[in-house]
Amino acid sequence: MCRKPSKLKEETKMLCSREIFKFLVRKDVRKILKRKDSDAGERGKALEDLRASLFNKFYSLDSAKHQRTCGPVAALTFNFMVAVGIIFINKWVLKNVGFEFPVFLTFIHYAVSWVLMAILHSFSLLPASPPTKSTSLSLFTLGIVMSLSTGLANVSLKYNSVGFYQMAKIAVTPSIVLAEFIWYQKRVTFSKVIALTVVSIGVAIATVTDLQFSLFGACVAMAWIIPSAINKILWSNLQQQENWTALSLMWKTTPITLLFLVSMIPFLDPPGVLAFHWSFNNTSAILLSAFLGFLLQWSGALALGATSAISHVVLGQFKTCVLLLGSFYLFGSNPGTTSICGAFIAIGGMSLFTYLNLNAKKQPAPLKVSSALPKSKFSEGNGESHHGNGADSV
Repeated sequence: MCRKPSKLKEETKMLCSREIFKFLVRKDVRKILKRKDSDAGERGKALEDLRASLFNKFYSLDSAKHQRTCGPVAALTFNFMVAVGIIFINKWVLKNVGFEFPVFLTFIHYAVSWVLMAILHSFSLLPASPPTKSTSLSLFTLGIVMSLSTGLANVSLKYNSVGFYQMAKIAVTPSIVLAEFIWYQKRVTFSKVIALTVVSIGVAIATVTDLQFSLFGACVAMAWIIPSAINKILWSNLQQQENWTALSLMWKTTPITLLFLVSMIPFLDPPGVLAFHWSFNNTSAILLSAFLGFLLQWSGALALGATSAISHVVLGQFKTCVLLLGSFYLFGSNPGTTSICGAFIAIGGMSLFTYLNLNAKKQPAPLKVSSALPKSKFSEGNGESHHGNGADSV
């Protein structure tokens, strides 16, 4: 249950009073306040440290409130429903509508997303960017991999079947595990490795009967794997470690993504986009796809912020199995006994992976003290310690 706004304001005021009192009674601060005007710069730095510390604490309370409002289950469900819809609508736009420009379609998606966020920003409904240690390089990198991940995914959908597109996603899982180990020293337990292996084998068996692809499409699918893995890792890390919200991070990175999508259009799209028949029906279908693209980006960011990159990939593979089994039971399609058995094997592996995650959350985690502020002699005098990140287990 979320706290009432009045109670949250009272907690904020009490916290502010305690922090200011603790700050003023410390020996270092009393000495600084008694110094001459030549020490005004150091005094200002101390006050700035206090302001940043208070803001981080208030922001943590607000983030916790939003986390209770949109927890992992809600975020994953939202992302699952939107992802299922956009795969079919994009395939329909590329095939039935005849819009054979997948990268330009991705550009339209992000342009519509930016317009919608600009409207939210004009009404002050867009969350503010947090005062974190995020560098321009990390945001720039995320913008680039977003353009590559989404653009190459739509190109893969154009030249390959949905089954091959889902098959390529299997390689994203080990890529994420390896990248997180290299960058963040995260280790996956042996039991989770077994569960992820079962999931991958099940998805491979389930989609083996729908592997229609071209040589160019296969190369695009392979090139899509690494940007997709990096994209999920960066989204998850920036939200969980540096207090970014989904919409504020989208607002910062979308212009970069649009810029790089424009540079990709001449190389991956065929000529003739201006000669396309922009009828009312065709334009409506493309705009519907773009709106679902905005929801997909937003829901995916929420899911990555609430869970992890690996959990988000497993959700995508679960979506594949649900689509296959749903078509069999509801619409009478016959994918074959092999595919159905593979889907059940994959769902069994996903159930095991979910159980291991829930079981790990029940175990008490060791208390870690961290701060986004640089180490100064004020923190040393107050007995605060700053430790680097050690090896984590996922």
